[in-house]
This record gives sequence, structure tokens and C-alpha cells, in this order.
Amino acid sequence: MQTVTIGIVVFPGSNCDHDTQYSAASFSNVQTRMLWHKEHDLQGCDIVILPGGFSYGDYLRAGSIARFSPIMREVIAFAGKGFPVLGICNGFQVLLECGLLDGALSRNRDKKFICRQMQVKVENNTTMFTSLYDEGEVITLPVAHGEGNYYAPPETIDRLEENSQIVFRYSDADGKITEDANLNGSVSSIAGISNKGGNVLGLMPHPERASDLLLGSDDGSRMFEGLVGHVLG
Repeated sequence: MQTVTIGIVVFPGSNCDHDTQYSAASFSNVQTRMLWHKEHDLQGCDIVILPGGFSYGDYLRAGSIARFSPIMREVIAFAGKGFPVLGICNGFQVLLECGLLDGALSRNRDKKFICRQMQVKVENNTTMFTSLYDEGEVITLPVAHGEGNYYAPPETIDRLEENSQIVFRYSDADGKITEDANLNGSVSSIAGISNKGGNVLGLMPHPERASDLLLGSDDGSRMFEGLVGHVLG
């Protein structure tokens, strides 16, 4: 049986690395490897995930120091070859800081840390990350962030729209995009975006914390399952 190897980058301050490992390793044909931030080798991984947490204590701003880690040079090169890279919460912040994704994240609109279940609408189900979701489907994923307010200038948002790079938006339970559903104030209610090539995805909600019904939702498990299926072809 063919095996898929998923590498999970560990920065000082990562705190969702083992949650992510648990979710990724729940499939029988997956093995995981923890990749320390000082390493220069992705160890033959087929998929790389940057997990949530507070890399380097979020000094300066979230993700700004992690981008200079030796491992990130390898991740950038890996992404440049078209391999899958997923950034979750702080991992999304790192992907923005290193230029693999467009835009920036700032303090939540109300300047408060948000930790709760959120409804998220799948805007694009044609990516390798979302192939097991329906377009327009509303899924439930938890968020836990203080700097999740996504911003990009209007011309960038227009380009993201044109290229179907807006993958997830915050919504209500009926899939309506409303101000009340957008708790952190992200422009255009953006919860997750991809690069133009579609092989890099960053999102603020935590799919690894919604991978088992005991956690309140297993909607996130399909993201990992879809990625594994993509690699296996």
C-alpha cells in the first residue's frame, strides 16, 4: 500500500503541532514527521503543514520571525515545485509573511482574542484541499486567534476573486455572508485563501480541531483526507 508522508513544522511556540499530527495520522496510509524549524531537509515529505500556535512568541508580529527559519527556505522551494503546503492559523500568518500568499493579518476588529466554533462557507471546492466538500457547503470549524483580521488592498481582493483563490469565508449557518458572522473583521469575510497555483492554502479556522465528533465536529477531517487522496492520485 502506498504511504503518504506529511511533515508538520514545529517552531518554538507551536502548540497545535501534535493536534495536527493526530488528525493527519488518523488515516491508515499516512505517516507523519515532525520537522524542527532549524532543519534544512523536508525528509521526503509529500505534504507540509504549518500548524497553529505562537511561533517565536509572536514577537514583532505573528509569523514575522518564523519566516526566517531555515526550514522555511525548504518549504518555499517545496511550494514552488507545486507540492501541497497548508498553513493553519499561525501557519497562515507565516505563509503571508514569507510571501507564499497575498495579504496580511492584523488584530481582530474588537481587539479581543476569539475562541469559539464558527460557520465557514466553502467558496471553492476544486482545490486539492477542498475536493471532498460541496461548493457553498457550510462547515463548522473552531477558531482561536487574536490576529485573524485579513486585509489586502482592493486590487488584490479583485485578483483573488477572479482566480477563485478565496477558498473559505465566514458565514452564518445558512451560508449568508453577514457582518455579524465575520467576528474578526476580515475584508470580504475571508477565512482562507490559496495561491494562484492552488497548492498553498492558508486559513485561520482549525480543521485539526474538528477531526472527530468527540470534538464537536469532524468537518475538518475531509481536508486532510482530500489532501491524502490528491497525493495518491
